[in-house]
Amino acid sequence: MTAEEFEEFYAQTVTRLTGQLYLMLGDLQEAQDVVQEAFVKAWSRRQQLDREGRPDAWIRTVAWRLAVSRWRFRRRSADAWKRSGAPPHVEGPGPEQVALVDALRDLPDQQRRTLTLHYLCDLTVEQITAETGLSASTVKTHLVRGRSALAQRLQDPRMEEAPGA
Repeated sequence: MTAEEFEEFYAQTVTRLTGQLYLMLGDLQEAQDVVQEAFVKAWSRRQQLDREGRPDAWIRTVAWRLAVSRWRFRRRSADAWKRSGAPPHVEGPGPEQVALVDALRDLPDQQRRTLTLHYLCDLTVEQITAETGLSASTVKTHLVRGRSALAQRLQDPRMEEAPGA
């Protein structure tokens, strides 16, 4: 099966196979995932699929096996959690953390990445340079501009009201 033939086979069968797996599994997202993964596995076996003459059956079987494998993994994980007890309760983020994440989202990508690597991952400028490929001066510029932008975004409006003003 050539690449073009495989693409045509995919276009003609993906919806039908996904529908069939959806009916078998009862979960559309899971059906979409396993059918897609089965097609990825089939890509490297295009010639074999062509000789067998029923590539849709192969896809369906592989998708079903993937779903069963995932189900078994989830069940083993659930059993392990039961044996080890419930995970400890973790509090959700407080208003300060939510405000920080929102402020970080407003920054340009490189500034956000640089600030995160420096302050959360505790990397030095040299380590950030090695990881990102940016020059040291660019990293320092991102840190300065990012801190300045965060300071402006995180100002508490109540603090700006000076007493007796």
